[in-house]
Amino acid sequence: MTTDKILIVDDDESNLDLFGTYIDSFGFNYDTAEDGKAAVKKLESGLFTIVLTDIVMPSMDGIQLLKYIREHHPKIGVIVITGYAESFTYTNMIKAGASDFITKPFCADELEAKLNRLVRELSLVRQLELHAVHDALTDLYNRRYFDSRIMAEAQRAERQRYKIFLLMADVDNLKSYNDEVGHQEGDKLLQAMGRILLQSIRKDVDWAFRYGGDEFGVIFIQAELNQIVIIADRIQKEYSQKNFVNTGVSIGIAGFIRHTGSSWEEDVVDLVARADKALYSAKNQGKNRVVTDEAD
Repeated sequence: MTTDKILIVDDDESNLDLFGTYIDSFGFNYDTAEDGKAAVKKLESGLFTIVLTDIVMPSMDGIQLLKYIREHHPKIGVIVITGYAESFTYTNMIKAGASDFITKPFCADELEAKLNRLVRELSLVRQLELHAVHDALTDLYNRRYFDSRIMAEAQRAERQRYKIFLLMADVDNLKSYNDEVGHQEGDKLLQAMGRILLQSIRKDVDWAFRYGGDEFGVIFIQAELNQIVIIADRIQKEYSQKNFVNTGVSIGIAGFIRHTGSSWEEDVVDLVARADKALYSAKNQGKNRVVTDEAD
């Protein structure tokens, strides 16, 4: 069974049942929504890669939903289904942002073929994006992706009213370590640090990055400060067991704060600055320490 999950959107319950039967037989996971507004709420979960939607619906129609998806979830593929082909043409739907278009009546084979084609296209795009946003040495996400991801997570946290924290970590004395044992051994140290971070986060929830050089970042979603401090201590303990002589890990932690009158960009820059300040406070206090931002 494919890992892609489909959201079926239609105000006709019999259509939802029919599409669900088809999609289940194709081997896809799916969920349903009775109109565009209900779909918007379910899309916030981030679980869906494809939306299959009718056009004519009450409250929020398929065109409005398509526009919303393109603005807020641009990586989701959308197949539009309608019985009004004379009013909603293939060309118009593609221009509006649909990935494909099906007119009623249709057969199961047509739906399956178009879904499979879309899955292949989305998979290829994801593979290309993965290479573009990953650090080759550590297999963590890179700085480029950090900049976009932290903005998206801050905005999502504000909408859904939960906390996010940024942990910044820096390997102490890496330059001296490289000078003493060589850069190849230093690369092994960075790779080990990457593995420790990946093992310390929740898969598909939190995000780990190589921020640059010997500095790393982790975005923790829906967490509390005391939990992050425990994880930070665990990271240091795991690292110490690797026996990279005369090195350690300094860590700074800060929580996102939405300031009245400031822009999203300003608040994200503020978050990074406070986490970085806490990190360098840890270094100034003797290194290999965990320091939290005073605002938290």
